[in-house]
Amino acid sequence: MAWFRKDSVVAPAAEPIMHLAARWEDRIHEFREKRARRRGYVPTVIPYTGYGAPGWVRVLCRVLLTRPSADGRDQYKKIRGWRSFTSVPVNDVAVTIHVGDQEFRVTADRGGVVDHVVEAQLHPGWHSITIETDDAQTVEAPIFIVDPTSRVGIISDVDDTVMVTALPRPLLAAWNTFVLDEHARRPVPGMAVLYDRLRREHPGAPVFYLSTGAWNVAPTLTRFLSRNLYPAGPLLLTDWGPTHDRWFRSGRQHKTDSLRRLATEFPDIKWMLVGDDGQHDEEIYGAFQADHEGNVEAIAIRQLSNSEAVLAGGRSKAEQRTGVVRWVYSPDGAGLAQQLLGEDGTR
Repeated sequence: MAWFRKDSVVAPAAEPIMHLAARWEDRIHEFREKRARRRGYVPTVIPYTGYGAPGWVRVLCRVLLTRPSADGRDQYKKIRGWRSFTSVPVNDVAVTIHVGDQEFRVTADRGGVVDHVVEAQLHPGWHSITIETDDAQTVEAPIFIVDPTSRVGIISDVDDTVMVTALPRPLLAAWNTFVLDEHARRPVPGMAVLYDRLRREHPGAPVFYLSTGAWNVAPTLTRFLSRNLYPAGPLLLTDWGPTHDRWFRSGRQHKTDSLRRLATEFPDIKWMLVGDDGQHDEEIYGAFQADHEGNVEAIAIRQLSNSEAVLAGGRSKAEQRTGVVRWVYSPDGAGLAQQLLGEDGTR
C-alpha cells in the first residue's frame, strides 16, 4: 500500500527574500517579545490536533508568550478569543516533541507555528504526544493515526458549512475572532448527524476540517465542534499576517495546497468533500476533482439561504459537472444525508 514517505519530501529550497511587510512584522514581533519578557511573560505551547499514519506523524502547535498562570497548570486553555491574537508569538524557538519513547527537536517558524512531520510507529487510532520548550510547561497534543485499510475520508469546510456565520465576509474574521466564543456560534442543522452517519458507514474514516481561518482560532473551533457533537479531527488552518513574499495570505491557495497534500499523504483514500456555495468551495473542489478524480468519493455542497448568500457576497456560479464523481446539493445536513446515504441512512 502506498503511503506518504519521508524520502518523498523535496529538500527545502534556499531561504526566500523576505517581503517588506514580513520584515516589518518580524521587527514588531521582536519588539513585542522583548517587552513581554521584561514584563515577566512566559512561553506557552498551544497544542493542535495532529495526524499521521503508521510510520509518520504530522505535529502541529504554536508557541506564544503569555502571562504566567497562578496555578501553573493548563495555561494554554486560558488563551481564548481576542487574546489569541494579542498574545506574542515566539519565532525560531526550539521545541521538543515526545512520541512514545522517541524525542524530536524542531524549530517554530517566524509566527511561532510548529508544523513538522516526524518518523514514528504508532498504531491506528487516537494517541497523545507531549510537546515542550526549554522554558515552557509540557502540554499534551492529540494525534489521529489513520488506519491503512481506510478507503474513505471526510474533508469539511467550516464557515457556513458546519457553523452558521451570517455576516458580511469582510467582518467575518474579526467578529468570529474578537467577539464571539463557541457558546454563541450556531451549528448548521443536520451536519453533525451527516458526519456521524458517514463515519458509521465507514468505520475509522478520518475527518479533517479545512478552513481559511488563522491558527489563533483553533482552540475555539475545537471546542465548538466538540460541543455540537461533530466528530473529532485535525483542523487545517493557516497563519495570520503577511507571508515572506506577499502582503496577505491566500486562503484559496491554502485550501488547494491542503487538498493536494492529503491526496499525496493518503493516496488510497477517496475523500468526501463538504463545503458551501457562498465562497470558492465548488471551484476549489471541482479543480481538485479534475486533477485527482480517483481521490474523490463525492462532493456535497450546502446551499446558503438567500440572506446568507447576500452576506457572503453571492453564490458561486453553478457549472455543468462532468466525470464519475457525484455532486449533491441541499440547504442542510439532512438533505445531503438523504442524497448521499438514502432515505433510511443507508446507500
